Amino acid sequence: MSNLYSLEEGVIAMSPDRMFPSTPLIKLGPDFKRIQDFLKRFQTIPDLLELDHLTVTGDVHFGRDVSLRGTVIIIANHGERIDIPSNSLLENKIVSGNLRILDH
Repeated sequence: MSNLYSLEEGVIAMSPDRMFPSTPLIKLGPDFKRIQDFLKRFQTIPDLLELDHLTVTGDVHFGRDVSLRGTVIIIANHGERIDIPSNSLLENKIVSGNLRILDH
């Protein structure tokens, strides 16, 4: 579950740690449409507490413990892939093109 919300006695509420009263605007492209495709793109759900706006389109994968803050736009080129590395902090960033991180 996202850290944007808390679950207390069966009720989902906005986390008291969020500085803003509204939820962030999140726009995901067609690569995230089916739940199985969505789930395979996240090793863990990113930290969204300080996120205002997120747009993701194309073949994008998130590592563990990624933090997204402010406005983040990630656009993978057609036929390319972007891997957001584990423990990354993206704050007010635009990421486009391709970025592959390979284990060796």
